[in-house]
Amino acid sequence: MTQIGPSTAITRDRQTHSIIGAAIEVHRHLGSGFLEPVYQEALELELETRKIRFAREVELPVFYKGQPLALRYRGDFICFDAILVELKAIARLTDREGSQVINYLSACRLHRALLLNFGSGSLQCRRFVWDFRNPIQSAHAGRTD
Repeated sequence: MTQIGPSTAITRDRQTHSIIGAAIEVHRHLGSGFLEPVYQEALELELETRKIRFAREVELPVFYKGQPLALRYRGDFICFDAILVELKAIARLTDREGSQVINYLSACRLHRALLLNFGSGSLQCRRFVWDFRNPIQSAHAGRTD
C-alpha cells in the first residue's frame, strides 16, 4: 500500500468519501436489482446535486510499454479530474473486478479508483491506489463489503 502524507490523505479521503456518500444515497433509494445504466444515471444526478466535479463515460488512453494504443478505455466516471469510478450491478464483487480496476489504473496512468457495486443488498465499495514507482506495493487501500 502506498504511504500518503497527512495533508494529502485528508484531501484524498474527503474526495473519495464524498463519492461514496453519493453512491450510498443512490443505493439507499434504488436498492439492488437494476441494471448498471440505471445506477450510472442516478449517480450522475447525485454527483450533480452534491456539486462533485465529474465526467461520465470518459475515454482514456491505454498505454503499452509507454506507447498509447489506438484503442481507448471508457471509464464510467472520472471525479475530481483524478478518481476513476467504476460501477457494477452484480450479486457480489470478486477479485476479477478488482484486478480489472488495477489494470485500468495502470494502463490509463491514473492513481486512484473506486469500484462500486450496487447489485448486492448493501453497497459494496473498494478503494484503490496505484503507485507507478512501486507497482508491486500498490494494492487495495480499503474495502467496505
